[in-house]
Amino acid sequence: MSPKHANPRAALLGAALAIATAQGAAAVDLRSRVLENEFAYVPSQCYTMTRDETGRVHNPCYACHVRPQRPNYVNDGYLQQIYDFRDGAETNPWSNLFVDRSAAVAAVPDREILDYIRQDNYRDAEGRPILATKLSPPPADWDYDGDGRWSGYLPDCHFTFDEDGFDRAPDGGYSGWRAFAYHPFPGTFWPANGSTDDVLIRLDEMFRSDRRGKPDIEVYKLNLAIVEAVVRKRDVVIPPTDEKRFRVDLDKDGKLAIAEKVVYDWAPLERRRMYYVGLAGRRQKAGRVHLAGGLFPEGTEFLHSVRYIDVDDAGGIRLAPRMKELRYARKYAWESYFELETDALEERKEKKDFPARPRFVRGDPERGVVAGGGWIYQGFIEDAAGDLRPQTFEESVFCVGCHGGIGATTDGVFAFPRKLDHTAHKGGWYHWSEKGVAGLPEPRRRDGRHEFAFYLETAGAGDEFRANREIIERFFDSDGRLRADRVARLRADISILLHPSPERALALNKAYREIVREQSFIHGRDATITPPRYVHRETDSDEETGVTEIVSAP
Repeated sequence: MSPKHANPRAALLGAALAIATAQGAAAVDLRSRVLENEFAYVPSQCYTMTRDETGRVHNPCYACHVRPQRPNYVNDGYLQQIYDFRDGAETNPWSNLFVDRSAAVAAVPDREILDYIRQDNYRDAEGRPILATKLSPPPADWDYDGDGRWSGYLPDCHFTFDEDGFDRAPDGGYSGWRAFAYHPFPGTFWPANGSTDDVLIRLDEMFRSDRRGKPDIEVYKLNLAIVEAVVRKRDVVIPPTDEKRFRVDLDKDGKLAIAEKVVYDWAPLERRRMYYVGLAGRRQKAGRVHLAGGLFPEGTEFLHSVRYIDVDDAGGIRLAPRMKELRYARKYAWESYFELETDALEERKEKKDFPARPRFVRGDPERGVVAGGGWIYQGFIEDAAGDLRPQTFEESVFCVGCHGGIGATTDGVFAFPRKLDHTAHKGGWYHWSEKGVAGLPEPRRRDGRHEFAFYLETAGAGDEFRANREIIERFFDSDGRLRADRVARLRADISILLHPSPERALALNKAYREIVREQSFIHGRDATITPPRYVHRETDSDEETGVTEIVSAP
C-alpha cells in the first residue's frame, strides 16, 4: 500500500481515545444512539495485512468470507481478494490495536490479576444473577426509553448445570438454558488469542412443553435434537425413543416404532417434511411455527459468556469466573429463504449504489440491535470497576458485522453448527467447566481436510494478525512451514493449539483489563500486548489482498 497523507479522522479517533482514557466510566453514555465510529460493525480483523515483508501472501480471510451454503445468501468470498470497504471506512478505527501495553502488563503482579479474574462478577453470594437485581428496575441512566423498567434481556441463567447440561436454579428448577460443547471457530475465538468462552441455547417455551402445554424435559431434549438435525442438515443420534409417544416418525422409516436417530429429510417441494414434537409440533402443523433446513425456529435464544483465562495449579487453562462480556441473541421473527435472499441482495445493491453510506443498524442500548435474519443481539460488558453493565448502542453495533453479514455463519450463528456430535462426551451436551477441550480431536472440513491445520497453513499463523508468536514458534519452522510432529499431535488434542502458556494467558488478561479501566471498547476489544505488525492503519477500498484463489468454506 502506498503511503498516505495524515488523516484528520484518524487524529480525531486518537483524541477520542485519550478523552475516554481520562474520563473512564464517565465517558460511557448508555442512553445515546450516536455512533462515534459509523463503521463499528466492521471487525478489526478485516484490516489484516495479508502480505508480509517478504511479499508472501497469507489468507485468514477465508474463515469468514466464503461462498455460502444455502440459506445463507451472503456471497462474500470475493473479500478474500479485495478490501471492499465503504467510503470512509478505509481508515482503521480500532486504535487500541496500536497501543503498546507492555509496560502496563509488566507492572501488574500475577497474583493481582489472578485474584481479579477469579472474582465472579455475574452471580452474588446466593448464586443469583447480579444484573437481574440491578435491572429490576434499571438505574435511570440505563433506562433508554425512560419507562422505569428494563425492556431487554434480563439475565436469568445460573450457570449451574446438571448431568444433561441443563442450567438449574437454586430451587432445582429449569431455566431452559442448555450448555453444549463445540469446536471453537478458527482464529480470534481461540483462548490462545485472548479469551475463554461458553455458549448456551434455549428454545421457546412451546418446545419445552408436551402437546397440552405442560413442561416436559423429554420433549425438550427431543426438540433440541430435531433443531440440531435441521440446522446442521444431518442425522442426529438419539437414545432409543418411542415414536408413538411423540406421534412423529423421527427416523423416517415409515412407521411409529423405536427410533435411534433423527433423520434429516426436508424437501417440502417433494412433500418430504420434518416435524417438532409436543406443543411446538401442534403449532407447526397449524402454521404458527416454522421449520426449514439450516434455520433455527423463532424464539431460539443463545447466551455467550466471554471470560478471562484462568490458570490452574498445574498450568492448565480453564474458564475464569469473571466475565468480560455476556452476549445474548434471540430470533424474534421468522424469515423464509426468499426473504433471506432478498435481504442479502438488497444489502449488496445498496453498498454498490451508495458506497459512502454506512450500514443502517436498527435498535437501541436497552433492547439490543437487529442483525438481520430475524435476530436481535444484546450484550453486557465490564465497567471500569469490573462490574457488568449494559453495552452502549455503539458497543452492540459491534456484533452486527459478524452475525449479520458474512458467508461463514449458519443462520447468523457460529457455535451451534460446530457442536460436538454423539461420539463426544455426553453427545456434546455439557459445559466446558465439566470437561475442557484437552483431548478433543481436531475437526475436519467438508472436504475432509483437518480444519485447524488447514487454517494454520492458509493463514500462516494462529490468528488473523499473525501476532501470536507463541503459536508460530510452536507450529512453524524457521522457514514458515508447518511442523509435521506438531500437526500430528494436533490431530488427537486441539488444546496444544488452542491453549496459551500460563505466562501468555496472564499477560493477555492484564492487557485486556487496561481496556476495561479505560472503557475504550469502541476503539477495540482485542487483547493485544504490543501493536500487531500486520494490520493496516489505512487501506483503499479497491486494494487487492494478493490472494489469487478463493478458498472454500471450512
